[in-house]
Amino acid sequence: MENFMEQAREAQRRAREIIRDTNVEQIWRESGAEIRLVGSLSMGLLMNHRDIDFHIYSSPVTVAGSFGAMTRLAEHPAIERIEYANLLRTPEACIEWHAWYRDRDERLWQLDMIHIEKGSRYDGYFERMAERISAALTDTTRETILRLKYQTPPSEKIMGIEYYRAVLAGGVRSYPEFERWREEHPVSGIVEWMP
Repeated sequence: MENFMEQAREAQRRAREIIRDTNVEQIWRESGAEIRLVGSLSMGLLMNHRDIDFHIYSSPVTVAGSFGAMTRLAEHPAIERIEYANLLRTPEACIEWHAWYRDRDERLWQLDMIHIEKGSRYDGYFERMAERISAALTDTTRETILRLKYQTPPSEKIMGIEYYRAVLAGGVRSYPEFERWREEHPVSGIVEWMP
């Protein structure tokens, strides 16, 4: 198997270790919230962008409750920094958290936790998107997505959904094709797409 596939497996294994080490899922459950793994890790498509995505649901979402859970997470010695954004008054109806974890190899991992009001516009949406993407993947398209992610320069910030749309909807199979696809299909903000 090519090196990039081994690298993807190792990144995904390490991400799951970090989830266990931080106890992030139990922390949120003990706060009364429902937590779901979303994004590239949930679909087996995590490569070299070290981020772990969660959607967390409560009713209601309160600033105090959200800070309470994050206070517990912040006590972990490997959590170096946390960012907060209150988007409760927007259509997203959420509190957005980003925490940075320093692993044993001195690499930073980003934990993205979106605390969403149950019953709001995006309740379950991205979980359904991930299920649809996972169902549409074949061995070839999974390998193509991971290869494209592997070939992406570290300085490029590309949302995972851009890879998935390009490969699954656009038939993209090479990095030059992917670059052309992105020029022809620019994205900004939240991308609502289902395969």
